Amino acid sequence: MGLAERRRALGYSQEKLAQLLGVDRTTVGRWENGRAHPQPPQRRGLADALEVSLEELNALLGLRRGAARESVGHQPSEPPNAGDPDDMIRRAFLRILTVSGALTALPAAEAEALTEGVRSGVPADFARMNSHLWQVYQLSRCKGAVYPVVRDQLATLNEALAVPRGSVEPLLHAAADLFQLAGEVAFDAGRYSDAAASYALAASVGRDARAYDLWACALVRHAYVDMSEHRHRQAAQMLRAAERLAARGDQSLSTCQWVASVQAEVYADLGDLDACERAMDRAEAVLDLGADSVNGGWLRFDGARLAEERGSRYVQLGRLDLAETALEQALTQTALAPGQSYRRRGAVLTDMAAIGAKRRDPEQIVACGKEAVSLARASDSGYLARRLRGLCDEFGPLSRDHRVAELGAEIAALSTP
Repeated sequence: MGLAERRRALGYSQEKLAQLLGVDRTTVGRWENGRAHPQPPQRRGLADALEVSLEELNALLGLRRGAARESVGHQPSEPPNAGDPDDMIRRAFLRILTVSGALTALPAAEAEALTEGVRSGVPADFARMNSHLWQVYQLSRCKGAVYPVVRDQLATLNEALAVPRGSVEPLLHAAADLFQLAGEVAFDAGRYSDAAASYALAASVGRDARAYDLWACALVRHAYVDMSEHRHRQAAQMLRAAERLAARGDQSLSTCQWVASVQAEVYADLGDLDACERAMDRAEAVLDLGADSVNGGWLRFDGARLAEERGSRYVQLGRLDLAETALEQALTQTALAPGQSYRRRGAVLTDMAAIGAKRRDPEQIVACGKEAVSLARASDSGYLARRLRGLCDEFGPLSRDHRVAELGAEIAALSTP
């Protein structure tokens, strides 16, 4: 039995399986025909959906790979599906990267010649559209809903770069900005390779534009990919580079403070309390900056999340009393009230449940965990689902408690691409 046969045996269409996993239908098709294979973070969710173990899933994938190898030399290979959204967005990224590098290499006289006959306002239009997309992304309960619009914006930006109108740098700013948003969408869906590629391209184009803050923020987001895959020392190296870039940027922006906040998370993962608290103290300097220190898009760090971030860092370090105080303070904020940010409230509640697990308090685990699960369902957030999966690792002997076991089953049923 291959992957497609197992899917059909369970009564799933490609569309239904893709919906369960938070991927595109064409991605499932590529897995089944052997042109691509699910990434390691996607395999657990796929195994759960197909009701097989990881070993059995590997066998299904192995059968497909074997069949693909046997057909080599007997049938012409199929061309890549030009309608695949993942493939389309990757090609758009690479085109912008290539064009932007060529434009920045032009002599000043030639670059000036390309600006003749420009229609004024085009770069500003891109900046406004990107800003709008970030707002939609932040307000959307299902982050993947922004993906098609990002793809369309990339296509339009490619057209503008093919025949530059006006100064090139604003277009490069727009491209670096858009790559970061595309990376955020991919990261939330658990597509870490796509997220890392997006952030790497954002950093490259940000460098071409000599936009140090944009460049630094792309490295910060790339560090999150390393952290999600437990490469904390690599993340620390990335953040040191981001720190140096931010120091060369606009000091009225909160870039340096955001770098420090993420460094605190890495230090907490590494168990370094002193370094973590020093970084958090540096991050709190954002409170001395004005409202213009953020742009609501690629740079959003305004200090509003300091309490929940400090609480989460203390949970990582095992300082439970300090963590609980900070997290309870965070839950009193208007932005985390019920009905507001599902993802942020769910993350804080997951940390509160983790405190209950460390204290062996099943009531706290269940009360906080169940609300976090309901928020993960309502938002369809892969990020929240993954955080809750990590919570299950903390249950230990409490997993024998029927209430905790029921919570664990609810968490296992969440879609985690």
